[in-house]
Amino acid sequence: MSIPNEALQKLVQEIETQAMTAQREINVVKAAVASKQRDIRMLELTSTEVKQLSSDTKVYEGVGKMFMFTPTENVQTRLVSETTELKSDISSLNKKLHYLETTYKNSREHIDQIFKSSGK
Repeated sequence: MSIPNEALQKLVQEIETQAMTAQREINVVKAAVASKQRDIRMLELTSTEVKQLSSDTKVYEGVGKMFMFTPTENVQTRLVSETTELKSDISSLNKKLHYLETTYKNSREHIDQIFKSSGK
């Protein structure tokens, strides 16, 4: 049983569109992961700097256009919670990346399979 050329062409176009969409999303997810990893690195560097400060050092955080005094412990807690949140975001992005890469790979395999079977 053979599939008509029009149907085959339409199927290949749909699979190709799906592969291109997956490839675009892969690039977006990779950029988001890189950005979040940079943010984690900055937070870790800030955290090590704050840990090295003496306990009587005044620490100020930016709030809008002004700065407010914040105890060192609060700053450290905020940095740790933000780092934890970013790590969980990266974890979920990596899962999405794996799914997208699998989708892209499967789409490519389906296209190859269609061309091999239509060549017979």
